[in-house]
Amino acid sequence: MYAGEHINVTEDRAVLHTALRRPATDSLVVDGQDAVADVHEVLDKIYAFAGKVRSGEWRGVTGKPIRTVINVGIGGSDLGPVMAYEALKPYVKEGLECRFISNIDPTDAAVKTADLDPETTLVIIASKTFTTLETLTNARCVRAWLLDGLVAAGAIEDTEEARRGAVAKHFVAVSTALDKVEEFGIDPVNAFGFWSWVGGRYSVDSAVGTSLAVAIGPKGFEDFLAGFRAVDEHFATAAPEQNVPLLMGMLNIWYVNFWKAHSHAVLPYAQYLHRFPAYLQQLTMESNGKSVRWDGSAVTTDTGEIFWGEPGTNGQHAFYQLIHQGTRLIPADFIAVANPAHPTRDGETDVHQLFLSNFFAQTAALAFGKTADEVRAEGTDEAIVPARVFPGDRPTTSIMADELSPKVLGELIALYEHITFVQGAVWGIDSFDQWGVELGKRLALQIAPAVSGDDEALATQDPSTQGLVTWYREHRR
Repeated sequence: MYAGEHINVTEDRAVLHTALRRPATDSLVVDGQDAVADVHEVLDKIYAFAGKVRSGEWRGVTGKPIRTVINVGIGGSDLGPVMAYEALKPYVKEGLECRFISNIDPTDAAVKTADLDPETTLVIIASKTFTTLETLTNARCVRAWLLDGLVAAGAIEDTEEARRGAVAKHFVAVSTALDKVEEFGIDPVNAFGFWSWVGGRYSVDSAVGTSLAVAIGPKGFEDFLAGFRAVDEHFATAAPEQNVPLLMGMLNIWYVNFWKAHSHAVLPYAQYLHRFPAYLQQLTMESNGKSVRWDGSAVTTDTGEIFWGEPGTNGQHAFYQLIHQGTRLIPADFIAVANPAHPTRDGETDVHQLFLSNFFAQTAALAFGKTADEVRAEGTDEAIVPARVFPGDRPTTSIMADELSPKVLGELIALYEHITFVQGAVWGIDSFDQWGVELGKRLALQIAPAVSGDDEALATQDPSTQGLVTWYREHRR
């Protein structure tokens, strides 16, 4: 991977997300191109752009500075940026806000733009090929909202020339399809590229993270990259018995293949990490949700886990019951920081200390449980003793950091990237393709005419789909 070999075998591609954070002094020639030099050329361009937006030099068509950045993307072009933005909100420039539109449900775009001023809004469209159905559909919706709003406010004239001029001031792209970017109305100069060797779920530290670079600034983004780099170096050089991603990856193999664990809980005791479990769902499940090996043969063991979770202590009052006393083994990763961004007291108690007391208590309870004798010693009625026994021996991993800084977040993401790689390598699968997302997308395009009222198209569908589409057509207004 580090050398640029084509380990994504089904797409014949290198896997070089680690090159995204290598220092500019490095060089890595892959397929005749210096990947590190290319990365830093784009980074310099992103930093210059971010600086202009943050300083107020970049202004909208009416001369007002940008106050809101909307990132339009889906999958890796959304999950990574929104997770990182939410995690690093204390580092976001005051007076600047990012919003994220991903779902093709029109409600998403409508709600996210409802209270915004088009004159102070900048839109980043993130699509490598500039053909992603959901992203381009949402991009057109946001473009219509912004241009119609500018016209209604008298900010621009209702002419094609004025509209194209406004798009050039209010839209940029994360894409390499410069012809399509220009066709949309975006100046190709304002397009930030990334490469086929970067998978979407590994791309938050590429140009896909442009919204984050604007939000936390070039210095913050450099710290973010430094965190990734530190874990990359650790993974590449640490001895096996001290190699954290290797050990955690092998532990997950142990849980899945020897203890039949089918899911894995991620429980951040840090509210700013509330989107981290959702981010890990794509990273891990899209990577290792495979039933075929690199060589095309069927796997002979279970692969992948269902990743899920919520911040503590919310989860304690929801699903921890299943982890503590359920019949399924559910390994859990607990994540906490020693110093919160907002050290609030309630007048007598340090609230964060109370919060972390729950963190420590839960991992201890899962490990050691509570015996029937301990329950009886509390004077419990014998009839309900079994219900109050905790079996213990439920595996957890505790991850703690000094604070949730850009560097720490980079370290945390890279840790799970390499854990995912380790598991895929042991299972012999390609962790870097995602053919499982293609079939449904193709069928959606085939079904769309039937949904719109084409009876001939409806007749070509299977009976179940025909019934569902017919019900929808009868009930839509």
